[in-house]
Parts: sequence; structure tokens; C-alpha cells
Amino acid sequence: MLPLAVLASGMVTGVGLNAPSSCAAIRCAIDNFSETRFMDSGGEWIIGSQVPLEQPWRGLPKLIHMAVPAIRECFAHLGDVRPEMIPLLLCVAEPERPGRLQGLDDQLFHDIEAELAVHFHPRSGVIARGRVAGALAMADARRLIHEERMPFCLIAGTDSFLVAATLKSYEEKDRLLTSKNSNGFIPGEAGAAVLVGPPGRSKEPELLCVGMGRGQEKATIDSDEPLRADGLVAAFSAAFAEAGCTIGDIDFRITDSNGEQYWFKEAALAVTRILREHKQLFEIWHAADCIGETGAAAGLCAFGVALAATRKHYAPGQSALCHFGSDDGERLAMVLAGGKERQN
Repeated sequence: MLPLAVLASGMVTGVGLNAPSSCAAIRCAIDNFSETRFMDSGGEWIIGSQVPLEQPWRGLPKLIHMAVPAIRECFAHLGDVRPEMIPLLLCVAEPERPGRLQGLDDQLFHDIEAELAVHFHPRSGVIARGRVAGALAMADARRLIHEERMPFCLIAGTDSFLVAATLKSYEEKDRLLTSKNSNGFIPGEAGAAVLVGPPGRSKEPELLCVGMGRGQEKATIDSDEPLRADGLVAAFSAAFAEAGCTIGDIDFRITDSNGEQYWFKEAALAVTRILREHKQLFEIWHAADCIGETGAAAGLCAFGVALAATRKHYAPGQSALCHFGSDDGERLAMVLAGGKERQN
């Protein structure tokens, strides 16, 4: 495959209002978990990761004010390319998400454009696939850049699990971390963005996506089927085939695992099934440890963390395996490789 370069990132999270501060906090394992205004069924305050914005926005306005600063961070790297010349792929919550806000599929995109005072390229769109939206957007961006010759593509995601109906539903399914359930996730919220383009466009070290793969898992988190990680294995195999490597060549992993045991068990099973050589150390990074479950922004936060680790030289190696999963069984994997900075 033709590689795709991650050139810049922007982040607004519970631990930082820009990418450098967010990535530094995540690197140091700093979190901002605190009591929210929501209470669980045991009468205890639900712990969450809240973004401390200057005003107490709720609903769509909060999603807008988390996404816009992240997008502006990426604008600083456009050079002489105007925003109107590039598509924006906006990642939002999946349609089946409990408590999903109205307006995510149409109004949110136009409100973001209005806040930024720009109109993005007509090939822009909304990807309503939750946690896997960022990876799906990367696949779309690859086509736009290499087949339709777009100079860049901007991928942004904004999401919040700090919604009463959302928390109630996940608590009823025993998926939320509460005073009565230890096997659950901490709800969070975030806005994140990455600027992607063809390799060689940045003077700084680039993060290259050199392989992508997809799979479908039958034993989803809500099913009673035995988990074999078939979907993730298929995604891994396809990504490695495109990248021309094996899992033995990978230095570390970055995932959207949110604290629920299911996702860690699946990842461990998948690695066990395809690893054919001994690896002394195979780190797995998951930003949810610091910022909670951020849904449609999770994948883009992972790319931002990977880019920072590449440029600041604290990654365990040059190659990373990213993988993401949705509740309905969709699995995506990507092989990322650190690129060298451009020589003048």
C-alpha cells in the first residue's frame, strides 16, 4: 500500500487542552479522574474524566468546543494550503449509542465550520462509528490523498460519555465502573484531530501508516459465544500483509482498550494466536488509563500519542500496532512506523 503520514495532531482531553500537554500527562500516567454530577445505583458519585473548559457547556456546544481547538492545532501545520482545499472527516458516536445526542449527523459538522469560519472541501463527511471511526477515517483519507490527490486530509473526533442516559444504560449492562462494579470503564470526553497527507511533507519526523486491516468478531462483548479473537486476528493478518512484516517486527501496541477485561483478553488471545517467536517485552499503551473512555475520539488520541512518542523519541521502538474495536464486533488494525525528518 501507499503509506499515509500523520503530520500533526490536536487534543482536548481531561488532562490537557492541547496535544503537547495531553500527551505529556498521558506519558507520565497522570489522570484527572474526579466525581461527576452523576450518581450510580449504589448512591455514590460516578467517577469520570471531564474536560475543564472555560464555560460549563453541555451537549453539542461542548462537543464543538472540544473539537474546534484540536482542529486549530492542526491548522498551524497547513502552510500555504487553505482549509477550504482539504476534506474534514468528522468522527462521532455510533447511531446505536445509548443517550446519543441529536444533531451529530448533520448539525455538528456545520456548527464546527461556523465556529472556525471556514468551509471544508466538498469531499468532507461524518463517520458515525464511535471507537472505530478514527481508523475508518484513516482508510478514507488514504483514498482521498492517493487516488483523488488531496493535499491533506483532516480527521477530527469529538465525543462524551458524560451523559445521563448513556451512563444509565452502561451501568445497567454492568459495563460502567461504579461502586458496585469493578469490571467497567471510566467515562470520559475528548476532542482530537490529526492532519494526514503523503509522506515527505513535514520537516519533523513523520508517523507513517504502512498497513491496515479489518475483521469482524462474532463473540462481541454482549454475546455469550466463546471468545477466540477471530476478528482481531483477521485484522492483524491483513495489516501485516499490507505492511510486509510480522508481529515479530512490531515494537509496541497502542489500543482503545478502556479498562473492561473483555478488550484485554481479546488482545492477549489475538497476540497468542499469531506470535511465533519470543518477545522479551511487548508494551501495550491505552490512553483511557488517563482520559477515560472517549469513544469517537479514542482512535485519534491514540494517533496523537504515537506521533508525540515518535517525535520525542520515547517510544519503545520505531513500529507500533494500533488496534480498535466496536461493541458490534468490527475490528481494525494499523501498522505505524516512525519516519525520518525531511532533509533540506
